[in-house]
Amino acid sequence: MKKWTRWEDWVAIAAGAAAVISAMILPPMGASVALMLVLGALLIISGLVNLAMPGMVAMEYIQAALGALLILSPWMGGYADAMTFGAAWMSWICGAVALVVALLAIRPSMQAHHDAVPH
Repeated sequence: MKKWTRWEDWVAIAAGAAAVISAMILPPMGASVALMLVLGALLIISGLVNLAMPGMVAMEYIQAALGALLILSPWMGGYADAMTFGAAWMSWICGAVALVVALLAIRPSMQAHHDAVPH
């Protein structure tokens, strides 16, 4: 697997960037800004690590966990109520996208890791 070519990681980076940008644009409620900034930035970093070093299976699981945390963040951060659906929906959508692409990338990452290990 070539570096910087996996579409799943580019999508995860885009989801993280969308979360970060949304945190700065949407009205802050609860802990929305902090959670969206931190989790979005971590998604961007994990995507870049995955692109630079394909075959790191553990990083795929980390990326999936970050997506799951972003999905849960509106409830954890107190911004899932009806008045703050903008930030909540962005967290849910970005988190779901990141989770799905991370799960899709696990098998190819395992194969790349297996191919890279000498037998």
